[in-house]
Formats: sequence, C-alpha cells, structure tokens
Amino acid sequence: MKETLTLLSPKDNQNYDEVYLSVIVPIFNEVESLPLLMAKISDVLQEKQLSYEIIGVDDGSEDGSAELLQKLARSRRDLVAIIFRRNYGQTPAMAAGFQYAQGKIIITLDGDLQNDPADIPELVAKVEEGYDLVSGWRKNRQDNRLTRLLPSKIANWVIGGVTGVKLHDYGCSLKAYRREVISDMNLYGELHRFLPALAYIEGAKITEIPVRHHARRFGESKYGLGRTFRVVMDLLTIFFLKKFLTRPMHIFGLAGLILLITGVLIGTYLTFLKLIIGLSIGHRPLLILAVLLILTGIQLLISGLLGELIMRTYHESQQRPIYRVRQVVKSNNIK
Repeated sequence: MKETLTLLSPKDNQNYDEVYLSVIVPIFNEVESLPLLMAKISDVLQEKQLSYEIIGVDDGSEDGSAELLQKLARSRRDLVAIIFRRNYGQTPAMAAGFQYAQGKIIITLDGDLQNDPADIPELVAKVEEGYDLVSGWRKNRQDNRLTRLLPSKIANWVIGGVTGVKLHDYGCSLKAYRREVISDMNLYGELHRFLPALAYIEGAKITEIPVRHHARRFGESKYGLGRTFRVVMDLLTIFFLKKFLTRPMHIFGLAGLILLITGVLIGTYLTFLKLIIGLSIGHRPLLILAVLLILTGIQLLISGLLGELIMRTYHESQQRPIYRVRQVVKSNNIK
C-alpha cells in the first residue's frame, strides 16, 4: 500500500502548551540543502533541550524537494511537512507556517543554509528578555556586492525611513516572534519582508542582533533585481497601513478637500470673468482644470467615506480592537 502524508488542519493542530519553539522553513527547490538543514536545526535545539517542532513548507518545488520533505516528515517526529499545490511565493509559505505552528515562540529562516541554525538560541534568549520580535542582521553578508548588497542597503534605508522601524537588514529571514504578535497579523501579497513594520503597527517591541551568514552551497538564488517594483508597491501599502489604517478619511478627505476648494476658487474666478467682465472662457484651459479638480476632489471624498466604512467593517467583523494592550497591572492588596 502506498504511504500517504497526513496533514492536520490548523484547528486540529492547536495545542500550544506542548511545544515551546516552532521553526518555519519555506522551501523552494532546495533538495540538496534539506537534509543538512534539518539535521543542523535539530542538533542545535536538542543540545539546548528546547521543546520544538520544525515546519517545512514546500512552495511548489520542481526539483524533488517536496518528495524529500515528505520522506523526512515520515521518519522524524519533530518535522511537519506542508506541501503546496503550486508555487505561491514566500509570503504565503510563511503564512501557512504561522497558521500551523504550535510554539509560543516562532522562528523563521531560509532553506538554503545561508542562515545558521546555531543563532536560534540567541534569538530565543532575546525574546525571553521581553521583546516581541527579534530580527537577524547579516552583518558580514556573503553575497555579491553589486547585485545584492548595494540594493539591499538602499532598500533598508528607504524602508526604515518610511516605516519608522530602523533595522540594518529587513531582508534577513532569520527572525523570532512571539506567537501573540503573529496572531495579530495577516499576510498578503509579498509582505513577508515587512513583518517588522507590520509588527510595529501592532505595537510590538522590536530589536535586532547580528547573526551569521554563509555563502550559498547549492543551487542558485531565488532573488534578483526584478523584485524592486514589488518592494516599492508593498512599501506604499505599509506606509498607508501605518499612517491611515484606522482613519482613511484623513488622507483621502484632505486631498479631496484641497482639490475641491481649488477647483471651486478657479471656477468662481472664471464665473466673474464671464458674468461681470463679459470675457469668453470657453477656450481657457483653466475651465477644464477647474472641472477636473472639482470632480477629482469629490471622488477622493467619496473614496475616504468608503474607506471609513471598509475600515469599520474590517475591525468590527473580526471583533478586532483598534488598540493593543501589552499588560495590565493592578494591586491585589486592596481591602
């Protein structure tokens, strides 16, 4: 009889008291790295005597990674394999890992052996100090300077300036999270690289520590300069979420009001020229500009109102508060 891989649904997989640490590894065409990576992770965590699980998420690999991951999952009690039907991207892979993870602390790292599992205990220790998210910083990064390091430095500087979360290395996948922080976040598109910014929006306490980084041993990098456009678009999304998630009318309404008032003023001026002075205004570009500004202003005001309705539906349908409480302190000695 052919052996099949059994996967639990997220609801069947929620027993958080038994597992302290969940290690999530998104995988895409890393068949050569998989056995070494899984061995290194288990060796490090068993040495530290941590209760853990490894969640490997195969993102539609075509090199045999999915088959090898299933084989490893059948032979190891510490490994859960999640196999996607096709390639969806790193963000969905990480979202799936978060959904199935049982640990109180969640670690993410790449499947290419460039992140070092030996750094995991340091990340965990930092979380235990009271941080909600600990990001790795590849201080001595082993990548091409022109195609990887320079664009990365520029991107980190821009992202830090826009989001207000100053990190040296947004692109490092090696990070540690408290479960409650992940539970408050929903990932879409390719927002995995902006997880610190999303966590900051939720009120998380964030820090960064240097981690090891190794040169790629097998295969080729899955990243290139072609992702720049997607990063810019995602950055605009994060900026809007950070500034106007609970008050979209403030941006749409302000812009719409400015355009509407400007259009009305121009229209009033043209009306004065026509009715009082008797000049012809039909051939003036200002007439077209006034109409355009008034219509655009009205559309932006309506967009702001729709945004307010959508925001309220988003929060109220999920019973999602617009604030986050870190802790509540009160005296137990009141008589």
